Amino acid sequence: MASKKGDIGRIFDYISNTQAWKSIFRHGSPDTTRNRSLVMLMNVVLHLHPVRMRKSGLRIKYTWCMGGLTFFLFLVETITGLLLMFYYRPTPEYAYIDIQYLRSDVPLGVMREIHRWGAHAMVITVWLHMLRVFMTGAYKPPREFNWGVGVILLVLTLLLSFSGYLLPFDQLAMWAVTVGTNMARATPLLGHEGPGAAFIKVGGVNVIHAATDARALLLGGRIVGASALLRFYVLHCIGFPLAVAFLIAVHFWRVRKDGGISGPL
Repeated sequence: MASKKGDIGRIFDYISNTQAWKSIFRHGSPDTTRNRSLVMLMNVVLHLHPVRMRKSGLRIKYTWCMGGLTFFLFLVETITGLLLMFYYRPTPEYAYIDIQYLRSDVPLGVMREIHRWGAHAMVITVWLHMLRVFMTGAYKPPREFNWGVGVILLVLTLLLSFSGYLLPFDQLAMWAVTVGTNMARATPLLGHEGPGAAFIKVGGVNVIHAATDARALLLGGRIVGASALLRFYVLHCIGFPLAVAFLIAVHFWRVRKDGGISGPL
């Protein structure tokens, strides 16, 4: 047995010393403090995590695990959303039919319900995570930049939920989005009913009006129709998720650079 282990060890040593192996793993085994640090620093995934963390900062009663749960739910939403895209067509003729088809006939139709309830849960965990950070003072220097990133992630999470609300394209979704986008008419400078819009003129003519303001930009017109459905679909499936994924990476990186998870005050 000892000889067999020795042979395996020699084979591993030979492989680990090849150029191909070193081009993939650019550090040694994590057998020393220095190598453990290099493992964290040179790995595309692990480098987001600190080499050392406070034991007190990992207590469930302190963190509530809300940050990790939010990230986990984002992964769930990404995977289930990709599966739903195989069956969903973002057109007024097929959107509602495809949702019903997913609920009743598609073998993986349960993914739609997981996606829906996961979205609700993600909104809740984001709010609770922000509440925990605020109540424990983890937004204070040097973490104020990461607090700002977290606020943007909160807004993007709400926009993800709002943009996905239209995709079933039933009466509830259409009227909810109609009411929601009507608020964009009061956007400062960009909404035709908002403050400052009357001052934006070209050749003495108002540039911002009902057909060119922020609401029209969101809907692709004046009503919730085919253009609005397509725009919300693109934002929900591509625009907002890419922005969230990028900011999550920045968020984790800043946690590391700011000294890891903050400890109890």
